[in-house]
Amino acid sequence: MEVSMRNDSTVFVGLDVHQKSIVAAYAVDAAEPEDLGNIGILQRDLDRLCQQMRRKAQTVRFVYEAGPCGYAVYRYLTGKGFDCTVCAPSLIARKPGDRVKTDQRDARKLVRALRMNDLSAVHVPDATDEAFRDLVRVWSAARQDLAKAKQRLKSFLLVHDVRYAGTANWSEAHRRWLARFVFKETNSQLAFQEHLHAINDRLAQCERVEALLRESAVYWRFYPAILALQALRGVQFKVAVGLIAEIGEISRFASAPQLMAWLGLTPSEHSTCERRRQGAITRCGNANARRLLVEAAWAYRYPPKVSPSIQQRHAGLPKVILERAWDAQLRLCKRFRKLTARGKPHNVALVAVARELAGFIWDIGRMSAPTKVAH
Repeated sequence: MEVSMRNDSTVFVGLDVHQKSIVAAYAVDAAEPEDLGNIGILQRDLDRLCQQMRRKAQTVRFVYEAGPCGYAVYRYLTGKGFDCTVCAPSLIARKPGDRVKTDQRDARKLVRALRMNDLSAVHVPDATDEAFRDLVRVWSAARQDLAKAKQRLKSFLLVHDVRYAGTANWSEAHRRWLARFVFKETNSQLAFQEHLHAINDRLAQCERVEALLRESAVYWRFYPAILALQALRGVQFKVAVGLIAEIGEISRFASAPQLMAWLGLTPSEHSTCERRRQGAITRCGNANARRLLVEAAWAYRYPPKVSPSIQQRHAGLPKVILERAWDAQLRLCKRFRKLTARGKPHNVALVAVARELAGFIWDIGRMSAPTKVAH
């Protein structure tokens, strides 16, 4: 009788994962969670935990919060055949009056939430997809560093009352002007040269990483989706590869509103009784993908048009994708004009356009879904 009860039982294990410690708690079925303390961070420590939990029940389920330690624990546990969930920490219910937070309490809270199925699991990419995303994020960080370096140089010149008389910053004419300019003070000239060196270094890094990305993307399983998304206006290689790297497999979203919500582009809401009040967007999703979408939405301020650069990106794409891309232009350009005509600020209109653009991206992404990877 005892063996039958043990085989029918499930042990729920909550892990509070940190850089130098993993604090664990467990509960068998509906029992009260018990603390295991710091179990260690090495694979042999996880093996010891797994053996200990297997002696308590036949079915073992693990859970831990997504965080800076990544998915190494998830991949190790699932590789050994265990059920493991990585949950979104921002969506875990918390009592307003709970002012005590410890690793042990967090582990016990995860056990209770897992047992009640009250956790929102995050999408865990496979190792290949995550490696490609790492390279995309390096490129994104390099572009941000380049923008900051340019801003520092402009601030430096403004402090010294040095102004460029042209209209386009960082054009060829602007670069020639910077190369010829000389400060009277030696130290100011040295500082000016260091600013220029920083910009040139960031430019070289951006070009180097972009070349690596363009070479690697051809062999990535999502490359057809990258090509298909570039049929959309404003979605060039930079935006397409960044979106796919952050989103992953678009077909995992059952509908376009799910993708919009994941991106944090849906309006927040505080409604009660018959009153309905909507506020700013939730911003609860992926910030990198949301920034890229808003950046792409700027292209829809202008009337619908298929420029020569867009025609080049259309080469070789199926007709159904090209038709959806043209539908997006017609709808989103009209949407922007309509919102601005109602007096909406440009930024608000752009976010609304970006939200609807996510719907077209979802539709085109499903049309170019990659072949499933064999595990």
